[in-house]
Amino acid sequence: MAYLNWISDADLEKAVKLLVDVTKEALVTSENEFTKNVIDPFSAIFQVAGFGMNYTDWVISEKSRQAQKTMQNQVGVFHQSILGSVEGWEDLGVGQGVDLVCHDKKIIAEIKNKHNTVTGGKLADQYYLLERLVALKASQYKNYQSYFVNIIPKNPERFDDTFEPSDKDKGMKCPKNELIRITDGASFYSMVTGVDDALEQLFESLPSAIKETVGIIFSKSDKDDLKKFFGLAYG
Repeated sequence: MAYLNWISDADLEKAVKLLVDVTKEALVTSENEFTKNVIDPFSAIFQVAGFGMNYTDWVISEKSRQAQKTMQNQVGVFHQSILGSVEGWEDLGVGQGVDLVCHDKKIIAEIKNKHNTVTGGKLADQYYLLERLVALKASQYKNYQSYFVNIIPKNPERFDDTFEPSDKDKGMKCPKNELIRITDGASFYSMVTGVDDALEQLFESLPSAIKETVGIIFSKSDKDDLKKFFGLAYG
């Protein structure tokens, strides 16, 4: 039985294995390069005191924290790969201006894993990049619908709004343009796949896919506890 009916098992397992491998490699790197990174000794001593841990526990926690930063960056790539494997959609990789395109539906999208991945003035930069892609006559994406996608939104609710970040240089919001929109991960997955709960289906398929690809088994209690975070993120 297939994991999901909107993506092949091979594509899902490939994306899952890559992310697990990157996570493991990040932990090894943090182990090997731990002393090469400048550690804030003041922060360290107060974490040991305030978190009620000993030095050994702190070292394990700090190595995990450093590895987690690398892994979280790769989660966005994971979603890009999954969405780009849906029929009619293409993962454009890096350096192409945007991450995904569907020529049949005339949609392009930039995928960010979390709402605070891009902040401040860089949001306006993202807006103007999308504007150039959908507005310039010379662009292959002229008049395409563009989306800035936050897989994990700030609030646990679905939305699909015009993208109007503040432009600090001009002292105003970027102009409203129906071709430039911002949306959450659940809404975008639903749009791409035509399945309302596609993102939740993906999440629930991961323990089985991880078991099959790398042999790691999740207990029922672990799966239940982890599922609570999905509810907190998406309602």
